[in-house]
Amino acid sequence: MSMLIQFLVLAAFLIITVGGGAVVGIINAKDFGDESPWYVALIKPSWNPPSWLFGPMWTVLYILMSFAAWLVWRKGGFRKQWRPLTFYFVQLPFNFAWVFIFGMAHALLLAFIELVVLWFLMLTTAVLFGRQFLISGLLLMPYLCWVAFAGALNVTLWSLNRNNTSNASCTAC
Repeated sequence: MSMLIQFLVLAAFLIITVGGGAVVGIINAKDFGDESPWYVALIKPSWNPPSWLFGPMWTVLYILMSFAAWLVWRKGGFRKQWRPLTFYFVQLPFNFAWVFIFGMAHALLLAFIELVVLWFLMLTTAVLFGRQFLISGLLLMPYLCWVAFAGALNVTLWSLNRNNTSNASCTAC
């Protein structure tokens, strides 16, 4: 397989994953962090990360995910690696959808349920990747940990704010 083809496929994984995350982030920029009156008004736990951390963290995770998928692809292409790569491409819309459910719809409980589904999809992807190339499975571990942390934070935010009448836009909490 030529170096050019390998480079182009890696670039495609990066564009789809990092680019998709960037587009979702731009669309929802006003729904999170200090830009969002709704998010600012939420009661948060003491361990809630600062808003500025989420963008860089997701960028690193998306790069790791792209590289992991590319390494699996290199072990036979899409034809031979259809199962792990299908799981990879199925989990991506779940990843991107959470931002809309949580940030735009303010549906914290539904967002948590969606994160649980995403976590199991990613666990399956990591196992399938690891069977093909151990490093690929390991490269997804930070993502699994971050989604688990995000789930704990998400359900805590829901718990703290479900009866919060001072945040009128949190009707779906």
